[in-house]
Order: sequence, then C-alpha cells, then structure tokens
Amino acid sequence: MSEPWFQFYDPYVPRSVDFPVTPLFPLLEKTAQEFPDRKATIFFGQGLTYRDLHLKAKAFAQALQSLGLKKGDRVGILLPNSPQFIIGYYGAMRAGTIVVPMNPLYVERELEFMINDAGVTTILTLDILVPRLKNVQPRTPLKNIIVTRIKDYLPLLLKILYPIKEWKEKTKVTVKREPGIYFLEELLAQSHGEPEPVDINPLEDVAILQYTGGTTGFPKGAMLTHWNLVHNAISSKYWLLGENPGYEVVLGVLPFFHVFGMTVVMNLAVLFGATIILHPRFILKDVLKSIDRYHPTVFPGAPAMFAAINNFPEIKKYNLSSIKACISGSAPLPLEVQQTFERITGGKLVEGYGLTEASPVTHCNPLYGKRKLGSIGLPFPDTQCRIMDLENGDQEMPIGEVGELVVKGPQVMKGYWNRPDETAKTLRDGWLYTGDIAKRDEEGYFYIVDRKKDMIITGGYNVYPREVEEILYSHPKILEAAVAGVPDPYRGEMVKAYVVLRPGAEATADEIIAYCREKLARYKVPREVEFRKELPKTFIGKVLRRTLREEEAQKAQAAGAKKE
Repeated sequence: MSEPWFQFYDPYVPRSVDFPVTPLFPLLEKTAQEFPDRKATIFFGQGLTYRDLHLKAKAFAQALQSLGLKKGDRVGILLPNSPQFIIGYYGAMRAGTIVVPMNPLYVERELEFMINDAGVTTILTLDILVPRLKNVQPRTPLKNIIVTRIKDYLPLLLKILYPIKEWKEKTKVTVKREPGIYFLEELLAQSHGEPEPVDINPLEDVAILQYTGGTTGFPKGAMLTHWNLVHNAISSKYWLLGENPGYEVVLGVLPFFHVFGMTVVMNLAVLFGATIILHPRFILKDVLKSIDRYHPTVFPGAPAMFAAINNFPEIKKYNLSSIKACISGSAPLPLEVQQTFERITGGKLVEGYGLTEASPVTHCNPLYGKRKLGSIGLPFPDTQCRIMDLENGDQEMPIGEVGELVVKGPQVMKGYWNRPDETAKTLRDGWLYTGDIAKRDEEGYFYIVDRKKDMIITGGYNVYPREVEEILYSHPKILEAAVAGVPDPYRGEMVKAYVVLRPGAEATADEIIAYCREKLARYKVPREVEFRKELPKTFIGKVLRRTLREEEAQKAQAAGAKKE
C-alpha cells in the first residue's frame, strides 16, 4: 500500500483530490473491464463475477426502459443485502432513473408514505414482501412490482434445501402472474444488447432519494446526485486504503438501503474491484464464520456490531486477523469498544462521522496517520467545516468552543425532495447545518459533543449524553448504556441512565451512580438508573434516545391520569 496521502495536508486547509466527474454507473463498467473474472459478491458461498454483475445490471436497465421508464422516474429497491440489490441499484442508474432505497422491515404505513412522497412507480422486491406492496398499491402511484427470490442467487445445495430453517415461516408466499407483476430473472433473460443511452449530468442529476430516519416529523428524501455519491466513494477509498489499493475483501453487513452501507461498502467495493461478502442482516455467529472463512480486510460497521464481537464468549475460536481497516459510524464509538476490538483483531478501527444529507461521510480519523481517541477525525477531501453558534448559527466559534457543526463540500445533498422550506432551514449558502454539537481542536480534529436535540438542560446546566455514556461504558459490568433527559419538576430535566449489564453481571443503581460520581461533575451524574435487557435501536445499531424520551413521557402521562 502506498503511504497515506492525507498525512501531508495541513488540517486547517480543505484537502482536494482530482476526482473524475462521472455518473455512478461507469464505475461498475470500468471495474468489469479491468477485473472481469474477479468475484464481485459472495452470497452464502455463491459467487458472482464483475463481468456477470455488469451484464445483469445493464440487462436490468434495458428491462426498465422496456417497461416505459424514463430519465428521472423513481424506482424503489425493497431488498436486504443481496446480489439483486446491487444489480437493481446500478441497473436503475444506467437507465437514468432515480433509486429510492427502502428498508425491508418497513410496515405498510411507512411504505405507503414513501411511495407517495417519492412518486415511486416501480419497485424491485422479494417475493415475501409482495403482499405488503399489493395492500398499499391502490393508494399509491405504484404500477410495476419486479419480484426476485433469495434462493435465485444461492448455491445449488441451498437452493435444494430452501427455504432454510430460519426463513421457513417467512417464505410461504406464492406470487401470482398478473398485470404489473414481473419476475427479475425473466426480465434479465429477455434483455439483450445495450440499453438506450441516457444523458446524465453528474453534478445536477439526482441519483438517489435517501430518506432520513424521520426522528422529527415525517421522513425527508435527501436528493443525492451522482457526483455526491461518486466523490464520497472515491474519498472513502483514499482514506481507508490509500491511492492504489490491492485486492481487498469487504464485509457487507451494513445494510445497503442505508447510505452508510451503500457508500462505504457497496460503492466503495465496486469502485476498485473488491469482493463483497454479503450478509442480509447481522447475525453474530454467521459474521464470525464468514470472517474466518473468507478473510475480509475491510469491515465498515456500527459500534453495536464491534461490541457484539468483543463480548462473544467463544471469540477465540475464530481467526479475525485478516481485518486491517474498519470504520465505525452511525453512532458514537465508545473508547472501550474501539480498544478491545483492535486488541482482538490486530486491525485498526477508527471513528468516522457522516449524515444522510452528506452521502454520508464528512469526517474520519486517519488509519495510518495521527488519530485521536474520542474524535471523529479530520474532514474528508474538499470538505470545509465550521463550528457555528447554537443560537442563530451565524457566528463562527473559536477553537475549543462548542457549537453546531456545519459542512460544505461535493458530498452535500442538492436538497430535500419537494420540501423547499426544510431545505432552506438545513442548507444556508451551500453550508449544511448538521444539528450536531461539536468542537474543533488546535490541530483541526473535530469532536461530536452530542445531538443538538439530545442535549439535556438540568438546573440551568448543559449535559451532553455522550459524555455520560462514555463513563458508563467504562464500568466493567456494563455492556451497553444510553442517557436521556427526562422531565423533572425542580430541575426542568434530570439525567437518567438506561443500562444493559454484561451476561452474568449484577449491579445496583446506587453502585452505578456512585461510579459516575467519581468521574463526573455532580450535575452530570444520573439521578436514576434503569436496567434493561436491551436498548431500542435502529436497524444499524444506533440507540434511539428519542424512543426512551417518548417512553418517559408516556409514563408521566399515565401517572398523571391515574392521579386524576
């Protein structure tokens, strides 16, 4: 590997690299030309080469065009990580349509909202999800449902045994042939030749509508252009692997329907011909077996994944020494999790930072240069960053002072789909206001203090949950922890901790509170501790503090009603 280029940049100056301005699809085409016989994906042991992947994506593009889809039409992909997701994603791009990634766990209400909001007319999905789509179809613009099956890309033995045990109850679905229902493999077999060329402006044309989690109000579709995605994928390659990486194997556990997995796993791997080990979801033993068998070198993940590996009782049975580069995102990375994972694997695990509206990565610690524990690192190439005052967001804060993190760069979205008012609030003169409270040190490294909306104000003091959570994670009996502000008649809010203990451990609330008193200012110490078997999380392992606050509000409401 060449010496990491980013060490030589002044951290105060935006770093720049000469990136090709191109649509996204040619990245796959170029890789298929350079490495046609290299495995692009391994799915439950079955491999697919880059030549096959490229041909199938082109065939899918032609199939969409034969169904009458034009440039700018929206195509939903409602799939877990699988070869079909990559085929559909790059094929839809080649046809000039806009991809709308969807979480397969969405219920009908969520699907109906997204299909209507984005104006999705065609969806590629699993057979087991077709009934859900058929139920919402009459109330949406959805015309075409393209059906695939998990078994279509399984190796022969698993095809014969399918459905395998864990899916048996979920796969008893027979999709009937009827108008508007198409089967992916039939469409691919019928498509020959080249798709019709589509004129795409990488800087202006939207590639995907990536919906935010909807933590406030309805989800919003971030319009990410081809250039947004291409630049962020190339930046990730430089940052993690240097200018000229060799053959790499990437562990594909992060979901591709989330922009983190889409960029730092799928697009990153396709960019330079890495093999992706596909996992539809994070099942700890399956992931460990996969690492032991296929020797991935790159592992983008979430803190909960790394923590689960650290705490697996039989971890010594698996060879994890192939792992060399890991980037953690979606949630703060506790120092204890980082240090333990590096000790177990021998690889490097660094914390990065990003958000849906930035494709997503804006910061990361260097793997081979100077890194700082607790920091999200330095800005990505061509990315400018400021810390602005929390009140109005129009005054830049001095070094070391906290404020709202704002970023500007080629990865920043075009805006929110059909939401000009929301766009105006979030994008100001090209600067993206992240909603995260942060600070910068004298060397240009950034630190996320907390989410602006998660900050606790207790007795007039500001408490940042992440700081308290770091202390809780350092307790030897605590496996997971979250902190939220709950209503308090005297202080306005009080600090409450939610704790999951390690297997076999026992602790009392007084013990945890006493531990925090030794390490935190008095006003930051949790006044209550609630022990739980698990914490509410998103599908990528981010703890939902909002859910904890909502639960507390419901408890208070119920208690008030009882008094009445």
